[in-house]
Amino acid sequence: MTIDTHVHLWDPADGYAWLANVDPLLRRHIGAADAHVELAAAGVEEAILVQADDTASDTDRMLAAAAAHDWIVGVVGWVPLDDEVAAAAELERRVEEPKLRGIRHLVHDDPRDDFLELPAVRASLARVAAHGLAFDVPDAWPRHLARAADLAAALPELTVVIDHLAKPPFGGPDWNAWATEFARAAAQPNTVAKVSGLHAAGFAHPVETVRPAWDLALEVFGPDRLMYGSDWPMTAAGSGYGSTRQQLGALIGELSPAEQRAVYETTARRVYALPPLAPEHAEPARRTSRNDVPTAKEI
Repeated sequence: MTIDTHVHLWDPADGYAWLANVDPLLRRHIGAADAHVELAAAGVEEAILVQADDTASDTDRMLAAAAAHDWIVGVVGWVPLDDEVAAAAELERRVEEPKLRGIRHLVHDDPRDDFLELPAVRASLARVAAHGLAFDVPDAWPRHLARAADLAAALPELTVVIDHLAKPPFGGPDWNAWATEFARAAAQPNTVAKVSGLHAAGFAHPVETVRPAWDLALEVFGPDRLMYGSDWPMTAAGSGYGSTRQQLGALIGELSPAEQRAVYETTARRVYALPPLAPEHAEPARRTSRNDVPTAKEI
């Protein structure tokens, strides 16, 4: 069983202004049927949809798709975190949505460097945790990775998901700085990370290019706090879904069967409170991270 923890849907006619700056291949309506073709061809059985616009309509679209398709097992939506009253109302409005499993804000597009430190945001995220929802942080490096670690320390009841391994600066001069902050974030036991969005590194020599980030992630988080994700359809403008899955699979495939199961499935089930595995498939991964901290708490 493989759960892709990072799939997007969108309709350019309804927001998504950032699409103006990406490959023209992505500037089209992308629905659940499009995603399912790609995932099924790659042997991926289930997926979690992740917000791609800071709007209620984007979340509505994902929840509608999830209600219509069993293979969509969860949704990471959006609420206005910087407005405590509005965020509380939106969370209450959606509390009965069974597949809403997390919240995200496009912090990398927000001009406020201190967004994760704002009192209203912290209060809203405390409510997110109280509702049993995780919080995804996209593209955390360079502005928000340290703040994501601080957030996790300040709200230990909140599960903080660092998308795309925080977007490592492959080959850049600030690699060591990223690695230091990434390890510091991993030291918080309520953080997990997605092995996703690495297509930007290029997969001409996939193992050599991506392995340094993967090795560090495996060392500091351990497989019980890592999750596989494609970031599709962002991969469509590059190597494509199948190639991305193959390249990441080459790295994940070096792990033991139990460790692979953690990255592909069981971590996601725990973090996003998805339906449990049957007992015969619930063997935990055995490797621990160098931080010797517990896995992210069950929510």
